[in-house]
Amino acid sequence: MKPAEKIRALIVDDEPLARTAIRNILKHHSEVEIAAECEGGAEAIAAVEALAPDLVFLDIQMPELDGFAVMEAIGRERMPRVIFVTAYDQYAVRAFEVHALDYLLKPFDLERFDEALDRAKRELQSPAWTERVLALLQESRASDYLQRVIIRQQGRVFFVAAGEIDWIEAQGNYVNLHGLGKAYLFREAMGSLEAKLDPRKFRRIHRSAIVNIDSIRELRPCFHGDYDVVLHDGTELKLSYRFRGNFEKDFLGAL
Repeated sequence: MKPAEKIRALIVDDEPLARTAIRNILKHHSEVEIAAECEGGAEAIAAVEALAPDLVFLDIQMPELDGFAVMEAIGRERMPRVIFVTAYDQYAVRAFEVHALDYLLKPFDLERFDEALDRAKRELQSPAWTERVLALLQESRASDYLQRVIIRQQGRVFFVAAGEIDWIEAQGNYVNLHGLGKAYLFREAMGSLEAKLDPRKFRRIHRSAIVNIDSIRELRPCFHGDYDVVLHDGTELKLSYRFRGNFEKDFLGAL
């Protein structure tokens, strides 16, 4: 798809109000043309076959055929890009496994919708993006370590790749994942999460902090064997003496 071409979208939902909501938002996006609307899975399959849309806003729970059955019936090679739109968050993992572009939880706001649509635009203008995602999925299955974190936050579902995490901050029974200029609160104990992360990439630097070593710009010595850890975005953390051994062999041996 060339950047100048319109995105032809199909809206699939058994609830008329849900279809209307998406249609009304898309009226403000002149680069998107609504190819058709469908209220069921069988109708959606026929529409995809007949109209070959670029993008499908697809509900999951529908009578007769659900959203996943629609994708399976059409087949991966012929299925357009999909943004799932649903009131249920329990299908997020499966949505990622079938390579959906995004997962919108009803009711969603304009900002969240625009974020999903922007992702679709980038993908449609750069198909190589799909190949990178598939490669990451294969890598994830082959690895014993956590490759993705799925976070439910304020009615949204986010997929955060491990490589996008700069550092992790303990907050009681939760951790805050910092990366790409954002922070995501995730319910898991620090020690439990640390055990799931690749130790070649992530190191504990403090009882309340884990850092992605690829995000480190500088290690500065300070008092009593501690170091200041400076990240590429300017964030400064503390490498305490207790956890210095996690850096001794690879980074501090020459200091």
